[in-house]
Amino acid sequence: MKTILFLFAFLSAAAFSQDAAGDVKQRTKTIRELAKQGPDSIPKIAPYVTDPDLSVRIEAVKALMQIGGPKTMDALIIAAKDSDPEMQIRATDGLVNIYLPGYAKTGMSGTLQRVGNSIKGKFTDTDDKVIDPYIQVRPEVIEALGKIARGGASVEARANAARAIGVLRGRAAIPDLVEALHSKDDMVMYESLIAIQKIRDPEAAPRIAFLLRDLNDRIQIAALETTGLLRNKAAAADVRDAMAHARDIKVRRAALAALAMLSDEGDRATFLKYLNDKDEGLRTAAAEGLARLKNPADRDVTQKAFSSEHKMGPRLADAFALVAMGNLDSGEFSPLRYLVNTLNVRSYRDVAAAYLTELARDLPVRQAIYPMLSGGTKDEKIQLAIVLGRSGDRDSIPYLQTLSTDSDTDVAQEGVRSLRALNARLP
Repeated sequence: MKTILFLFAFLSAAAFSQDAAGDVKQRTKTIRELAKQGPDSIPKIAPYVTDPDLSVRIEAVKALMQIGGPKTMDALIIAAKDSDPEMQIRATDGLVNIYLPGYAKTGMSGTLQRVGNSIKGKFTDTDDKVIDPYIQVRPEVIEALGKIARGGASVEARANAARAIGVLRGRAAIPDLVEALHSKDDMVMYESLIAIQKIRDPEAAPRIAFLLRDLNDRIQIAALETTGLLRNKAAAADVRDAMAHARDIKVRRAALAALAMLSDEGDRATFLKYLNDKDEGLRTAAAEGLARLKNPADRDVTQKAFSSEHKMGPRLADAFALVAMGNLDSGEFSPLRYLVNTLNVRSYRDVAAAYLTELARDLPVRQAIYPMLSGGTKDEKIQLAIVLGRSGDRDSIPYLQTLSTDSDTDVAQEGVRSLRALNARLP
């Protein structure tokens, strides 16, 4: 009798399991069919992000990411609160994708591998993405991502959320990023530092100073870069110490580059010392330091370095320094023309654009750039539009308006975009 009862119970459980499995398959199929219907199906898909079965919840998030758009936001915020790391990662990428379309294709969610309860993933793109400054992100999105960065279900989920916060310029999540810096996991710490760099809030700078002596070179270098970008002059002594005790040339370069950003007159002798160093990275950082000091007494030695330099990186830095020191000549072989011409060189375009962005904060430099726009190449017009959008002032508006009506549609689109960025920045 007991055997019969046991067999009955076993068969009943098996039947229930099969019914449950069939129900899961049906719900998954329903979600996939709904996804094909586009945005109108979002309200029907949204409830599935809290389904009891994980595979159904994941399918729902995938469907929302596939549809995309602002209407998926509320459901993805709920999904981001899930305790499963894959759900957190996919929801994170989906939220960023709303503000930066295409992000999900290169985010971590595209590389996920699940082995039991363990989730592994990696970043497949360079970490240079960031939304335009005029884009406003809902506070609930940053709050959800901050919670994951601080205490997500896995290190991958935490690192991915930290990266997302940087892309979305989530200043409100800085406390969460600072907390993540204490995680002891290198990937989470690194992504948190890069996010803080992108947000550019100087008030965060003192809270990363403890990493300037980190034993992991990658973390220490990122901390040095962040200290420089945030202009934390109070940490100058620690940066000098990091340079004096650098374990390798990469750390020394990062430390000198950070000192160049801090632009302390007390480091002038150091910059002059390394201006002709055998290492091109150190030469580059030294020239950047002299550029920001803007000491006219250094113009001759910098001009000599510019004329004799054969490596593009330090030569661009020399050009940056000469323009910063007041050489605004736009002739064929001038340093300013060299910077603008380099906007046509894909491998160094970002470097030249960064230097021009910094230089263009000064009206005399902008006035030297404006005449170069009309005869510029397509790439020059596009990049200079970006420069003016980031560093221009009201005097830049007519020039961006002209670019916004350029006969080349790519130039015109960037002109419109940069004009929006400038207007959002102006008081």
